[in-house]
Amino acid sequence: MNRYDILVIEDNKNIQELIEESLKTSNFFVDSVKDGLEGIQKFKDKKYDLVVLNVEVPNLDGFTICKIIRKVSEVPVVFISSKRDEASQIKAYDCGCDDYIISPFSFNVFVKKIEAILKRSSKNLDYDTLQFDDMVLGLRTYSVTIAGESIELTLKEFSILKMLIEKYPQVITREYLLDNIWGYDFYGDTRIIDAHIKNIRKKINNSYIKTVKGIGYTLDRKQKF
Repeated sequence: MNRYDILVIEDNKNIQELIEESLKTSNFFVDSVKDGLEGIQKFKDKKYDLVVLNVEVPNLDGFTICKIIRKVSEVPVVFISSKRDEASQIKAYDCGCDDYIISPFSFNVFVKKIEAILKRSSKNLDYDTLQFDDMVLGLRTYSVTIAGESIELTLKEFSILKMLIEKYPQVITREYLLDNIWGYDFYGDTRIIDAHIKNIRKKINNSYIKTVKGIGYTLDRKQKF
């Protein structure tokens, strides 16, 4: 079996340890954190194959975390919660989760659910790409290649490039990029977008990014820098 990296965001120490032990026993790599803000930072710092998430973690609730993840990634998200009401479950799926597991639960069945979700997501891996001319983005691996050459981008840079490709040929404003990529943790001004665009252009060398003065950015198949 492939070795997968899983992020567990759970504030109950006993449950966290049981989840971690169950997953590690089944040959998964596991990182565990106890609150939402720490979880988002961990997610930004490392590429994970799946996220296990409690609805009621402190500092940033599970629903918000899932929405933030969905803005930049299609990585599978599995909720665990003692909330049995229909409204909570529907809200979780509306946020983009792949499964909602109600506590208490069998840890053996839990592991089997995780394995099944990862198996399905791995089968779809080859189809999770965006392409613009000879530039290809791997949406689950966060990889970027141009004419087959690998390019290293930060998560924010990757997210900007992804959004420009998805919205092409629209012109995307700086404010739109800030709202949809930075979201809750942005406290500066729109010039941070210009700095990231400059870095992207430098890294991809033959940039396709076109500045529309006074508005924002778009892609141009003919534009080369």
